[in-house]
Amino acid sequence: MNSTKNKLYLILSMVIFGTIGMFRKFIPLPSGMLAMARGFIGTASLLAIVYLRGSRLNAKVIKANALKLCLSGALIGFNWILLFEAYRYTTVATATLCYYMAPIFVFLASPFLFREKLGMKKVLCIAVALVGMVLVSGILEADFGGSNASLGILMGLGAALLYASVIVMNKRIVGVNAYDKTIVQLFSAAVVVLPYTLLMEDVASVTLDGTGIIMLLVVGVIHTGITYALYFGSIDSLSTQTVALCSYIDPVVAIFISAFVLMEDIGPMGIIGAVLVLGSTMLSELNLTKKKE
Repeated sequence: MNSTKNKLYLILSMVIFGTIGMFRKFIPLPSGMLAMARGFIGTASLLAIVYLRGSRLNAKVIKANALKLCLSGALIGFNWILLFEAYRYTTVATATLCYYMAPIFVFLASPFLFREKLGMKKVLCIAVALVGMVLVSGILEADFGGSNASLGILMGLGAALLYASVIVMNKRIVGVNAYDKTIVQLFSAAVVVLPYTLLMEDVASVTLDGTGIIMLLVVGVIHTGITYALYFGSIDSLSTQTVALCSYIDPVVAIFISAFVLMEDIGPMGIIGAVLVLGSTMLSELNLTKKKE
């Protein structure tokens, strides 16, 4: 039952992550500043939730796991930075595809790190999901962006490797509840992004209107604080292969939001890719459920 509930929480977190682009459209902040704000607002919102519920942070458990928590949080911050830099040096399509190699890295590492067997059905499903992601990204029709493209690709793959490392590290952090874990990690990520933002972006010239402030709060509280807590809290009892496959729900939801809410053209290849990703994810988990029954 816990596994089913956590799987639903994981899928819900991926769906919410996939809607962030819709809100991003109304936040006139540079990417680094937005990431930093997400980290600090997410931390503050989760702290407020914890204290409003009459709970307290478990200082003893946090202290015992401080190194892992701070390191994984720092990796989230560096992951954000590398992804932003990848967008600067190559196309969004190329950077996105490189970034979503992370589930593949986790999937391939799972037999060695967690002694999980690579079943043929899972292998086929992840392969189909990857093909779908290629179609969704639009990379087949994209201009690679000039001589700096290779640097952008390396940064995108670096971001993917860090994202995969965060998933693996969170599987290794046991005995820490989702709120305590996420608060420390988001704060660490925000601290890492802070100097990048101050060095690379013109902070003084930024202005936000009422809509921008509301959207920033939504992204900080809902998409960052609450959703990261859902995500980190759900993956403990799930196989890394399930986490890897479900990660592809995020970009597919983003594509559907782009097409049907923002009315942006995604083309037939994008639709086919989305169907492949969702279909492979559902097929994998349906088969997994049947095996358990």
